Amino acid sequence: MVTCISHHIPYNCFVIETRGLTKRFKKLLAVDSISFTCRDGEVFGLLGPNGAGKTTLLRLLVTVLEPTEGTALVDGLDVRKHRAGVRARVGLLVENAGLYDRFTPREHLRFYGRLQGLEGARLERRVDAVLDMLEMADFADRRAEGFSAGMRRRVILGQALIHVPPNVVLDEPTAGLDMMSTRNVRALISRFRDEGRCVLVSTHLMAEAQRLCDRVAIIHQGRLQAMGTPSSLIARTGATDLEEAFVRIVGEDRLRADLWKQKRRRRWYQFWRARPKESTDV
Repeated sequence: MVTCISHHIPYNCFVIETRGLTKRFKKLLAVDSISFTCRDGEVFGLLGPNGAGKTTLLRLLVTVLEPTEGTALVDGLDVRKHRAGVRARVGLLVENAGLYDRFTPREHLRFYGRLQGLEGARLERRVDAVLDMLEMADFADRRAEGFSAGMRRRVILGQALIHVPPNVVLDEPTAGLDMMSTRNVRALISRFRDEGRCVLVSTHLMAEAQRLCDRVAIIHQGRLQAMGTPSSLIARTGATDLEEAFVRIVGEDRLRADLWKQKRRRRWYQFWRARPKESTDV
C-alpha cells in the first residue's frame, strides 16, 4: 500500500475530514452540519458565493474558531482536542492577511518560521528554499511597504509554507492578482498536489475551480448543496461548464436574492458611516 508523503498513513485514508461541522454566531447559522473528505494528492475546492460560509469553515478546520457542533479531523487529529498538532500540520493562506510594512520578505519568513519552532541553520535553509520556490529573491530584502498585490501574496503564501505543511488550506488564493501572478499561484497548487499534499481551496471563481480541482463541494448559506468532480456535476446538471452547473444546483433566483441582500447591507453600512455625528456642544 502506498503511503502519504510526510504522514506514514495509508494513501487511501482521509487526511482532512469534517463530520457534521456546524458553527453558529448567535442567530446566524454560518456552517450547517457539513461533512466532506479531502485526501492527499488531491485539490479539493469549496465553492460558493460571498457569504456562503467558506471562510468560516476554513477557520474551523485550522482551529481559529471552535465548532458549535460536530468536529473535523486533520491527519487523524481532532480540531477540538489537538489544536497545536493541527496547526503544525496545516499551512493557511487567508484572503485578507496583511504584512508588516517595515519587514522584508526574509524577515517575515524568519518570524513565522520561529513561530513554527524552526531555528538556526534549519530555519535559514527553509527561508532560502521558500524564497527560491516563490521566486522572491529579487525583493527578498526590500521592505514590504509599496509591494504590489502579487508580491504581497507570495510573501503571505511563503509564511504558510515555511514549516513544510503536509496540508495546504488556501482561501481565495488568486483574489486581486494580475494574470501572471494568478498563473504562478495555480502552478504552485498543481505542484502541491503532485508532491502528494492535501490541498483545500475556497473560491467563488468557477473557471478556476474547474481548471484546478479534482473534486468540489458547492456550499450555499452554510449548507452543502452538492459534491463531486467538476465533470460529474456538469454532466449531472446538463450544463456546459462548472459555472452553469453551479447556478443550476443552487438556483438562479436564490443567487440573485443573495446579491440583493449584500447590496442592501452595503448601502446601509455606507449610510450609517455617512451620518453626521451628533454635536456635543452645550
